[in-house]
Amino acid sequence: MKSTARIKALATAGLVSGAVIASLVVTTASAVTTKTNDHAAASQTGHRAKPTVVLVHGAFADSSSWNSEIGYLRRHGYPVYAIDTPLRGLAFDSAYVEAQLKTIKGPVVLVGHSYAGEVVSQVAAKTPKVKALVYVAALIPMAGEAAGALIGQFAGSQLVPENFRTVPLPGGDTDVYLKADKYGTVYGNGLSKSAIGAASVTQEPIALSAFTDKATVNPPAKTPKWAVIATEDHAVPTAAQKFEANRVGAHLIYTRSGHDVPSISPEAVDRAIVAAANSVH
Repeated sequence: MKSTARIKALATAGLVSGAVIASLVVTTASAVTTKTNDHAAASQTGHRAKPTVVLVHGAFADSSSWNSEIGYLRRHGYPVYAIDTPLRGLAFDSAYVEAQLKTIKGPVVLVGHSYAGEVVSQVAAKTPKVKALVYVAALIPMAGEAAGALIGQFAGSQLVPENFRTVPLPGGDTDVYLKADKYGTVYGNGLSKSAIGAASVTQEPIALSAFTDKATVNPPAKTPKWAVIATEDHAVPTAAQKFEANRVGAHLIYTRSGHDVPSISPEAVDRAIVAAANSVH
C-alpha cells in the first residue's frame, strides 16, 4: 500500500509523532481491513467470537504483502488489520503499532514477518490484549539483541551491504533498499520472474538504524507463539529462525519458501494464524 509514502517521509523528517501518524493512517489501513460483528458472529454460530488478527509487514514490504492471508481470514470470519508501518526503527515502529492496537477492542493475534518479529515482540510485551504471537520468517530478539547481529550469527544470509542501495536522508539517517538485480536472490526467491521485477521497483525502504536498534524487552514468556520457518530463506537464515523460535518456545511450522513467505507460502501462514487464534480463550 503505497499511499503511506508521504506520511513515512514526514516521520523520517521528524515532523510528525508516532501517535499522530498512527491516527492519520487508520483510514489507509482500513482499505485492507475488515471488521466482523463479533457479537452477531458468536450468536449465529454458537461459538465464541474470534480474536482480531493484526498483520505487521517487514522490511522492503508494505501491508499489501498480506493480501492472500487477508482474503483467507476474511472468508473465515476473522476481523483483520494489516498495518503499514513506517520502517523507521524498532522504537518508532513499536510505538506506531501500539497506537493502532489501542483502537482495537478485544483480544489480538499479532503477526510479524521478518523485521516485524522484533516489533511484535516489543508490542506484545507491553500490550495485554495481545493473546498470541505468530512469527513468519522472523527475527525474535531477546533484550539487548539487534537485527544485524542475529542475522549474522548464522551463515547463509545475503542481506549484506554489497546487496544494498543506500540513500542518505535529511537528519542523518539512511534508507536501505535491496539492489534491484539482487531482490530475487535475497528476498523473493520462489516468486515468479514478473513478480520479482515488480517488487524490486516498488519495495519500501527501511532505516539503516533498524539493523542496529536493540530490543529493550524479551518476548512475553506466557504468550503462546507460533513460528513459520522458511527453509530456503536467503535473508534470515533458516537456522537463525529455528534457533530464535525454539528459545521462546514457539510451535514450529516449516515451509519450503524464500523470505517472502506471506506471498510465496500463504497457506503455512494461514495455518499458523488459525492455530494461534484457536489458543485464545
